Amino acid sequence: MTYLPNGLPEPVTEADKLDLPYWQGTRAGKLMVQRCGKCQTWQWGPEWLCHQCHSFDMKWTEVAGPTPGKYGGRIYSWTRCWHPVHPALKGHGAYIAVVVELPEAGNIRMLGNLLGDPEQKVVIGASVKAVFEPHDDARTPYTLVQWKTG
Repeated sequence: MTYLPNGLPEPVTEADKLDLPYWQGTRAGKLMVQRCGKCQTWQWGPEWLCHQCHSFDMKWTEVAGPTPGKYGGRIYSWTRCWHPVHPALKGHGAYIAVVVELPEAGNIRMLGNLLGDPEQKVVIGASVKAVFEPHDDARTPYTLVQWKTG
């Protein structure tokens, strides 16, 4: 079961394949982000060079998570989206987009959907866990990272 309705555009790897390790990780149920091999700074989104020391020694690293295979963060910001930004969302109702800060990865921030009741109370700083949502029937199978409280 998927959170958002069918008919939305499928995510694709960038033409330069820079983000391919992220998408391969999600398919394997792993949250992979970049970390500089020189200064060890975490960064998101994918870039060819480190924002901190400008090294080109960027590595893809699995986020440690509080327990193996469990990736946690906290809500940094959020919005309840009511306007359908794509025809497939018409009539779907509200959904919640969150910016999640990952303390196990240098407090980088990622954007995603908050699963559950679209009218739930959302608290800045609340703990969330990553949920991997596979889309095996897509033209090119992919897995999204969604978030849930708890």
